[in-house]
Amino acid sequence: MFSLLISLSSFGAAEVGRHGQRWCTDLAAEAGADGVEVRGEMLRDPAAELAELRGRAAVYSSPDGLFRADASLDADALAEGLRRAELLQAPRLKMAIGGFDAVRSRAGLDALRERLAGQGVELVIENDQTESAGTLGALQRFFAAQRDAGLDLGMTFDMGNWHWLGECPLEAARTFAPQVRYVHCKGVQRRPDKWVAVPLAESSAPWRAVLRALPAEVPHAIEYPLVGNDLVAVTRAELSAIRAARSLA
Repeated sequence: MFSLLISLSSFGAAEVGRHGQRWCTDLAAEAGADGVEVRGEMLRDPAAELAELRGRAAVYSSPDGLFRADASLDADALAEGLRRAELLQAPRLKMAIGGFDAVRSRAGLDALRERLAGQGVELVIENDQTESAGTLGALQRFFAAQRDAGLDLGMTFDMGNWHWLGECPLEAARTFAPQVRYVHCKGVQRRPDKWVAVPLAESSAPWRAVLRALPAEVPHAIEYPLVGNDLVAVTRAELSAIRAARSLA
């Protein structure tokens, strides 16, 4: 079912640091968002904030990779992510694969399958901006290996992150569409020294074609800077723009 969320990182580290994620969640609701993605790396007082955000988050985003640099399953990071998602009553936990290796991580996939059995929280895997966890090849190997291990994990498809690694987002969308269960809407522009995230309407990427290639019924989230003197108005306008674009895709 299509719903439109806001990843709370979109309000920026300074704004979130000044007001906290509860304030940002209230702002998102006032602007008309269907829910929010709570960011683990932005929690200032995790115990207190998780308690006050209980029941208000659709996704908990863990800053930790699912596999360590030595390719072993990071069971502690997984357990903490699941614990926080459960505290929030969030139905989804988002993680990147970290240091996954198709050969050395096989035992870790078996352990992951056992850990997730009977879980009420769905784990979804995001393409991040690292070589090990954000390229087409790395994610193809992971999804093939997890299927072989008896798992059926979905994907968080970040429309913008592919550019940081020189990958084609449209090719990725066509490749991973069957796995996609959550979409991060992110436009991009190239500055002389780096890529930056921007609203879709300002993007230099073929974002409309990418949206058309992705499933329309899954949750989508804004994950680009929301900035302005009237943040409610800015956020409301961006939500409206994405709903309109998605309806036409």
